[in-house]
Amino acid sequence: MRRRDFIRHGTTAAAAGATLFGLGRFPHHLFAADKKKHAQDVVTLGRTGVKVTRLAQGTGTHGVGHSSNQIRGLGDQGLADLLVAGVGNGVAFWDLADQYGSHPHAKLALKTVARDKVAIMTKTHASTEAEMRDDLDRFRKEIGTDYLDIVLLHCMLSADWPQQKAGAMAVLAEAKQKGIIRAHGVSCHDLGAMKTAAESDWVDVDLARLNPAGVVMDGSPDTIVSVLRRMKEKGKGVIGMKILGEGRLRDRIDEALQYALAQDVLDCFTIGAENPREFQDLLTRIPAASVRA
Repeated sequence: MRRRDFIRHGTTAAAAGATLFGLGRFPHHLFAADKKKHAQDVVTLGRTGVKVTRLAQGTGTHGVGHSSNQIRGLGDQGLADLLVAGVGNGVAFWDLADQYGSHPHAKLALKTVARDKVAIMTKTHASTEAEMRDDLDRFRKEIGTDYLDIVLLHCMLSADWPQQKAGAMAVLAEAKQKGIIRAHGVSCHDLGAMKTAAESDWVDVDLARLNPAGVVMDGSPDTIVSVLRRMKEKGKGVIGMKILGEGRLRDRIDEALQYALAQDVLDCFTIGAENPREFQDLLTRIPAASVRA
């Protein structure tokens, strides 16, 4: 029985999450794809027209204060080299943020990688028009690019974020019209914020936390999937994050990957490999996990 039958018969993703914590075996056969999915598969984010790879290279594990595990562990050139290696292996989607401090590392990588060979997403904490204009100018200088593929308002924590971020939203809409950015949206760390994003016509792309164990998420897996389904109905691009529960599911990687790969509400997902070995491991695990029965 495939996952579509599994859902139709009323068994929920929460049950799969329970098995992840040792209450039973993970039901691989219920999530197995008919054919292999790869990190390098090219997908389109909703109706944006922005094409990305199924896997994005995350740069912000425990990212705060313009630093992250990737930066702390690899250093400036090391993270740049990892981004370059990713594109060399067919993973052409970089997940950056001002908060992570990873813009200069992308700039170093762009000395090797042609700009049109990679999609770049970054995130801002700007609220006002002035803050957003400053960020757009600064971000492009820091990254070394004339345009950005996706810019997200970072870490929405309340349902009224459109009122709080109205100025920044207006500037991003204008920037999209001018070709400075290709799509805009939000990352959500709150269920109310996510529900607002689902209904907002301004949101092109949403970055949402999802894994089968409900770890570091904004609701149960079933609840989050229902909201993301609404987003997909409205044509939004949806990117998954916290696929491995911020590292807490490292001992259940195959199960967590298979769960994410089976979700039709996700266009793609981001995972922050912290070294070349972890990155190569993901490239091997993803196709194997997608069809495991």
